[in-house]
Amino acid sequence: MLEGKALIQDTDMPVKMQMQAMACASQALDLYDVIDCKSIAAHIKKEFDKRYGGGWQCVVGSQFGCFFTHSKGSFIYFTLETLQVVIFKGSSFSSFKAG
Repeated sequence: MLEGKALIQDTDMPVKMQMQAMACASQALDLYDVIDCKSIAAHIKKEFDKRYGGGWQCVVGSQFGCFFTHSKGSFIYFTLETLQVVIFKGSSFSSFKAG
């Protein structure tokens, strides 16, 4: 396991959830090759869906950009080994009004 080697870049998650996110990513790196980012992201997403309910999203890679709206208290961005990991729960916010 690679626990303790993660570096949080930004988050608004509760500490316990942050620790779960990093442990889950570490576990995924034990199960999958570091270049298999899709499987790593799927593993993390499925674990968060199981533990905290559906709607979680995960992005894993070494070079990417992203822009999204997330539910309050559900975002973390951290590095682990050579990978960056973003986990968040999508927001249901909508500014659309029928009229």
